[in-house]
Amino acid sequence: MTEPIQIGQAPSQKGAAKLAARSVTHAFGTAVVLCNVDLTIGETEFVTLIGPSGCGKTTLLNLFAGFIRPQHGDCSDRQGLITGPSPSRTVIFQEYALFPWMNVHANIAAGLQAKGLNKRECDRRVSHWLSLVGLGDVGSRYPAQLSGGMKQRIAIARALALEPEIVLMDEPFGALDLMTRETLQDEVLRIRGETSGSFMLITHSVDEAVFMSDRIVVMSPSPGRIIATVNVKLPYPRTSALRIDPDFLRLRAHVTQLLRGEIAGHDTPEV
Repeated sequence: MTEPIQIGQAPSQKGAAKLAARSVTHAFGTAVVLCNVDLTIGETEFVTLIGPSGCGKTTLLNLFAGFIRPQHGDCSDRQGLITGPSPSRTVIFQEYALFPWMNVHANIAAGLQAKGLNKRECDRRVSHWLSLVGLGDVGSRYPAQLSGGMKQRIAIARALALEPEIVLMDEPFGALDLMTRETLQDEVLRIRGETSGSFMLITHSVDEAVFMSDRIVVMSPSPGRIIATVNVKLPYPRTSALRIDPDFLRLRAHVTQLLRGEIAGHDTPEV
């Protein structure tokens, strides 16, 4: 099998990997969706997986989340082999996944209470994260009273309030309009600068991948394998002006070329 190409200087990764997949192959019935995948995510790193539909991106996320176990190979975090879900690895879904019978405050507090935090600490963290996502005045509202963008901010606050080591994001902005999507991208990067966690994002948007990432992992059509790793050496803080920067446009064009070449069945281009 061809080794995935490395593009650009790899970002520094302090300490042990927060997540690692080693020789992971996984199938559903006779359909192999992941083939011999090796991936590590380091300290405070933002890694994005991009590839065609059905290439196993969400399956890999579910393996890291502990929702399923790999048939071959293994997935691990700093505590060892991943055998199930853990509050150290939180997931933000595209569908928001808020409890409709709970108000915003209770939705965020639910996970904190499950960790055994007392009411005072739960209230403090809820207030802190609501303020951080710009929704400090909506704690008493219910999900049905919120816009899609507000619901996703609440989902982000709920995940980060647990102070996880890694946040797994499964196309969290995919159902949003362009302006809301870009606003939430800005918010996640701003919040990322105030935490010590690492992030793994799944997206179909090349623009989003380049804008948000330290490293982009490009996957082949099913069965999914890693065909390229693109290291994104763009400066922080990242603002909307970056989207017209020549370096941004060059990286976006390159990732697009990788995806188009693989989907068309062509060889990975030389770099």
